Amino acid sequence: MAVSLQGKLVVALSSRALFDFEEENLVFEGADDREYMRLQLERLDKVAKPGVAFPLVRKLLSFNTPEVNRVEVVILSRNDPVSGLRVFRSARAHELSIERGVFTRGRSPYRYLKPLGSVLFLSANEADVRDALDAGVPAARVYPDSARAAEQYPNEVRIAFDGDAVLFSDEAERVFQSDGLNAFIAHETEHVASPLPPGPFQPLLQALHRLQQASEGLAPMRLRTALVTARSAPAHERAVRTLMEWGLEVDEAMFLGGLDKGEFLREFEPDFFFDDQTRHCDSASMFAPTGHVASGISNPLKRA
Repeated sequence: MAVSLQGKLVVALSSRALFDFEEENLVFEGADDREYMRLQLERLDKVAKPGVAFPLVRKLLSFNTPEVNRVEVVILSRNDPVSGLRVFRSARAHELSIERGVFTRGRSPYRYLKPLGSVLFLSANEADVRDALDAGVPAARVYPDSARAAEQYPNEVRIAFDGDAVLFSDEAERVFQSDGLNAFIAHETEHVASPLPPGPFQPLLQALHRLQQASEGLAPMRLRTALVTARSAPAHERAVRTLMEWGLEVDEAMFLGGLDKGEFLREFEPDFFFDDQTRHCDSASMFAPTGHVASGISNPLKRA
């Protein structure tokens, strides 16, 4: 029988998202790639320290049991295959069950996300993240220096999402940025019964929902999600109705009306938080592992 990842929650991430390769990355960006290869080969037997996405990956893999694998984690990296040796050795040393990887030696690896069926791509490279989002894959640029996830909930994966331009489209955000708060509230009140179009991370929330249902009572891990949004009443209603229309739920919803999100995330203690605006990401990264979703009106194309 052919091997297939169909039906699994597939997460792809760069080696720098999984492990703390910030020192090595200085060589990668500042010298010939052969110097980077030499350095990684010299450190082949030195176990890499956990990176910003490490706790999330470890917890997601804990949804797997001896009877069934529900989660697959794949390394998708601009590193070369030789440097990939250290990545796999470090994963094995940390007892992470990671078997698959694609190493492209300086080229963007995003094209391999579709064959993998990935529902999340985490990378420190903004161009790769934008390529993935353009291809319809939920993706975020990790903040490598984010605060690490707390250990208060070892048996619970906690993920927090912004709303507009992340779970939902940027339709309402465009109204807000062009015409102001009053126009935004009027627009959302008028369209309260019309579900918002899906945003780039709706497929991830769907996949997490399926994972939660499939593993309930069977896996040692649980899942808890939160919507953390600048919306407030009455604009909150359309967001809630949209989730209901999709048949999806979140465990917590924070309608903050423009309040800083950082301290609320400190209390929720997510394993990862996703937002489309860098100012929110900058604040959040002080308290939680954070990924910037370069989508929507707040993230105009920066390429030449």
